[in-house]
Amino acid sequence: MQGSLSSSFQSLPAPAQNLLSNFNSPLELKQAHAHFIKTNTPLSLLPTSRIASVCALSPDFSYAHQLFTQLPQPQIVIWNSCLKDFAESDTPSDAILLFCRLRECDVLPDSFTCAFVLKACTTLLDYRNGKIIHGIVEKLGFKWNLVLQNMILNLYGLCGEMGTARLLFDNMPQRDVVSWNVMITHLVKSGDFEGAYGFFSLMPERNVRSWTMMISGCVHCGKPKEGVELFMEMEKIGVQANEVTVVAVLSACADLGALELGRRVHEYSKRSGFGNNVRILNTLIDMYVKCGCLEEARRVFDEMEERTVVSWSAMIQGLAMHGQAEEALRVFSMMLEMGMEPNGVTFIGLLHACSHMGLVDEGRRFFSGMTRDYGIIPEIEHYGCMVDLFSRAGHLQEAHEFIMNMPIKPNGVVWGAFLGGCKVHKNIELAEEATGHLSQLDPLNDGYYVVLSNIYAEAERWEDAARVRKLMKNRGVKKTPGCSSIMVDGVIHEFVAGDDSHPQANQMSDMWEELLVKMKLTGYRPDTSVVLLDIEEKEKEKFLYRHSEKLAFCFGLINMPPGEVIRIMKNLRVCEDCHAAFKLISKIVNREIIVRDRNRFHCFKDGACSCQDFW
Repeated sequence: MQGSLSSSFQSLPAPAQNLLSNFNSPLELKQAHAHFIKTNTPLSLLPTSRIASVCALSPDFSYAHQLFTQLPQPQIVIWNSCLKDFAESDTPSDAILLFCRLRECDVLPDSFTCAFVLKACTTLLDYRNGKIIHGIVEKLGFKWNLVLQNMILNLYGLCGEMGTARLLFDNMPQRDVVSWNVMITHLVKSGDFEGAYGFFSLMPERNVRSWTMMISGCVHCGKPKEGVELFMEMEKIGVQANEVTVVAVLSACADLGALELGRRVHEYSKRSGFGNNVRILNTLIDMYVKCGCLEEARRVFDEMEERTVVSWSAMIQGLAMHGQAEEALRVFSMMLEMGMEPNGVTFIGLLHACSHMGLVDEGRRFFSGMTRDYGIIPEIEHYGCMVDLFSRAGHLQEAHEFIMNMPIKPNGVVWGAFLGGCKVHKNIELAEEATGHLSQLDPLNDGYYVVLSNIYAEAERWEDAARVRKLMKNRGVKKTPGCSSIMVDGVIHEFVAGDDSHPQANQMSDMWEELLVKMKLTGYRPDTSVVLLDIEEKEKEKFLYRHSEKLAFCFGLINMPPGEVIRIMKNLRVCEDCHAAFKLISKIVNREIIVRDRNRFHCFKDGACSCQDFW
């Protein structure tokens, strides 16, 4: 019987067949329906998915609903196809609108219905309708459907409703690794790293996504050391890193200066077939740059088959950090020749390059050209770079006027850059003005108080210096101690200024005394002006000799093979005395010393520094 009906359908003229199967409006549908009634053709031959899509959002929805009640197939199955299309379209709100119509007509949803509408709610971050679907899931007994439970959990997390998400998680009748990963992901994104780690430690089973999310969370929360430790633990139990894990670990290595591990992860990515992953290669450039290996960063960059604007910007920024401004500008020219359009980050790198080497005219040209030539509106970071450029170069009045004329409100970074220039060029009046703004914008940042106090101390205005330090005490602001780290045999060793508790403290002290004798023979005189305390010269010298970067260097010299580059990471700016000392030491011991401070890299070699004493 079915075959004969199909044959009769095929025997119709082509226009009639087209109308009956490809109607595009409710009116055409009604015409096709009428033809089926006249010819006594079963309605089951009508394309049900087309009926649903034509009538779903039209005033004739109820007409389609009535048609479907005459068919043997459950109509929710038909509507689910339409819901799926809407949920995956550019207008997912249509799925929610259709669902509301289905509820008004008492069409009972199934688990697929809920899944498609939840997908739409997730795309729209629609918490209110998501809660309604959650209620329906509970009411219809779908709470044992783990896919639906995880979708609702994810929706609550995306909407920032972590309390509701936690309540759902705690009451889930069953959980899988996806449930745990969803909670960890959203806790990390909300900044609750401790809460995320608590969940991670309780997981009955973990997959590579669990580990990757925690490692990435460590990096974003400023805990790269913990991220590296998690990666080591992950390796021990045999979990294979994926491409996202590699990016997260390389980012941690970049922050820590963990070159040895970074190289090992680089080799792993090649063996695993990730060698052409642009995101990994971009992160490798950043890692090598921040570990002081500019040549290796350049090698990765040069060997890339495909480069994005991120690749070019990372290379330009890296050259800037290492004091190679001219090469940074040359790479920018290459970028333009290749037809790559720069973005705002590219210009931050260019302005940094100009700032680190005092290229004021070039900086002005880049700043004006970014809007004129590329339509890029300067953001606060670009203004901060320009203030830094002017201030470092001694153009303090121009920097001040620039700040006063900014179209956006200057933040603490802008005024902080200006204050730094005031210190270098010993302008107390402007430094006091900058500090006045900073005390309101960033009242708990110890660095600004310390800089002003140091400016007073350099001018031997001891009472003013003491007044600033008393103000810090009254406001509960504590000075951040100088801290330096060095990696030896895969282990990171940290040193704090003045600390003599290290097991090798005596050996390190003897090493420094030995170096000191040789340095003084070459004309070295301790620059005690950087010790801003009203004490005897001999006491000032003792303070100098126990700066954290000097402790780290002596440790490295004792424990590292001869000739190996000594790489030190410091949390604050390198002081003038350490800078002068490392230049001399690099020649005395015939070693390359690379120091990454808060602002840039210093590569000491053969008695000179890559910054050319401009920092």
